[in-house]
Amino acid sequence: MGRNRERDASAGVSLKPRVSSVPVQANGVAPIRVLDPVTPRQARIASRPGRLALQLLGVAAVGASVLVNVVDPYSGVAASEYFTVALEPGSNLPSQSVTSSSQAASIVRDGFTVTEPPKPTPTPTPTAAPAETPSKSGGGGGYAPPAAAPDPGSAQAIAAQMVADRGWPSTEYDCLYSLWAKESGWRYNAYNAGSGAYGIPQSLPGSKMASAGADWETNPATQITWGLGYITGRYETPCGAWGHSQSAGWY
Repeated sequence: MGRNRERDASAGVSLKPRVSSVPVQANGVAPIRVLDPVTPRQARIASRPGRLALQLLGVAAVGASVLVNVVDPYSGVAASEYFTVALEPGSNLPSQSVTSSSQAASIVRDGFTVTEPPKPTPTPTPTAAPAETPSKSGGGGGYAPPAAAPDPGSAQAIAAQMVADRGWPSTEYDCLYSLWAKESGWRYNAYNAGSGAYGIPQSLPGSKMASAGADWETNPATQITWGLGYITGRYETPCGAWGHSQSAGWY
């Protein structure tokens, strides 16, 4: 009977026995219970539609993945110039040849040398040429404004006549007038206490004019004669002496 229960349990048959109702005896002894045989019933399989649907969906997904990899293993890879394949160390990537309809260009980088740029050449500063003082005389020298007509018998009149006698133009008298006006003011007795110069031409010392006459101290004509001789020997013309006096301060 025990083996029958095990067999019935493995077959999914309910093992709960039916107990018949037996009245208790008067002596208090429980009567023997007689078990009625249980008629086996066919077990029913519980149906779960939700679980079955999930299982079918999983099977379909796995099957679709397998089919895609078998038919076109590279169907999900987009063509890109940056696409690379990661390889395990020691593995080899199959070679692939690409044919292009255009001619391949070969790029070669030329060599170059870095040199220091040349230093710019400094531009020379132009130097202005000194302005020349115009001269109205053929002898050259400084320029003097035109002098007024001298009074007759004056020292200026004597000098103007001597300049004309030497063949110089009137512009030389203009320079002579400005030169001796600066030196002595045309005074025959002008004396420079600092240097000792004397007379209209400011001879240094005044006694040098004695070569032109003994009256060198009081006669303007003697002083003018000596003065024109000194100018001719050293500066050639009165304008030459006047130009030196303007640059150096003396003649």
